[in-house]
Amino acid sequence: MRLVNPWALTALLLLPFLFYWGRAAKRRATLRFSSLALLPRNCGRRSHWRHLPLFLRLAAMALIIIAIARPQAGMEKIQEVNKGIAIEMVVDRSGSMIQNMNFDGRQLSRLAVVKKVFGEFVNGNGKLPGRPNDLIGLITFARYADTICPLTLAHGPLNSFLDKIKLVPPKSPENRTSIGDAIALAAARLKTAEETMARQTAGRAHKYKIKSKIIILLTDGGNNAGRLLPAEAAALAAKWGIKIYTIGVGGDDMVKVQTIFGTQMMRTGNGVDRKTLARLAKKTGGIFRMAEDAKALRSVYAEINKLEKSEVTSIRFLDYKEYFLNFALAALILLMLEAVLRCTILRKIP
Repeated sequence: MRLVNPWALTALLLLPFLFYWGRAAKRRATLRFSSLALLPRNCGRRSHWRHLPLFLRLAAMALIIIAIARPQAGMEKIQEVNKGIAIEMVVDRSGSMIQNMNFDGRQLSRLAVVKKVFGEFVNGNGKLPGRPNDLIGLITFARYADTICPLTLAHGPLNSFLDKIKLVPPKSPENRTSIGDAIALAAARLKTAEETMARQTAGRAHKYKIKSKIIILLTDGGNNAGRLLPAEAAALAAKWGIKIYTIGVGGDDMVKVQTIFGTQMMRTGNGVDRKTLARLAKKTGGIFRMAEDAKALRSVYAEINKLEKSEVTSIRFLDYKEYFLNFALAALILLMLEAVLRCTILRKIP
């Protein structure tokens, strides 16, 4: 409730003076008598209501003053127009991701670190503010690419989906790395992101706009399986306006080996295919970064946060309803009641 003309309420200060003046006027005699001794002291019940017309008039005046002040009641409505990012997280779960990686002083597998920091990226933690306004999906890959969680604005279930991601056993025939197929699957999901968002928001679809679409690829190896080459999948992503951010996890697979020439660092696998990851990012307008530990991985996510910012615009408007007419009508009713009383049961002589 608010008043358009609050200054009008100052007129209420006059009412006590009008009340005093009205009482004083009633004390002045209308007819003169030599003595009131012979008149009955009990004048009936109506005498107790003799001041009622005055109260009704003053109340009507108070209501008129409030009506002049124009009381309004309104509902404040806030409509949020979100411009979010559609993000497909593409996570390598091949056997090499079992290698240890530093996570805040602890040694965990690369996959475990990727899962934990991914949760921080989505939900927020420390330097990572979270992505509450973004569509986020999750795809994992080894020999085959699988959709673990479809694009969604409801991020609560993502944690349970993360827990279900398991490493492929080293001797399993699935222990391969199909980067090209994984990127192609993620790009296909992002291509239809508007349809996914429309289903989730129903009638509110027009309030949410997809500002950009990105793929965040995390892998510790190079492409050695699948039907599509990484370059072919990147061409599809570029055609559909999708950026690819590539992150090499853990660096090269190097171990210390004692030889006749002393301690040497030997490569145990092919390691991160830096050239391919860099080409994928460059072709689509993304960036390529290496992350040797959890701290470095958080820094990469922080960099992506700066490059891909969601927008939340609040449109505020007030819908007011006028109530001055209610007070004016109430004042009119009181004045009519006063007139009726003065002309009937509370009439006075002359």
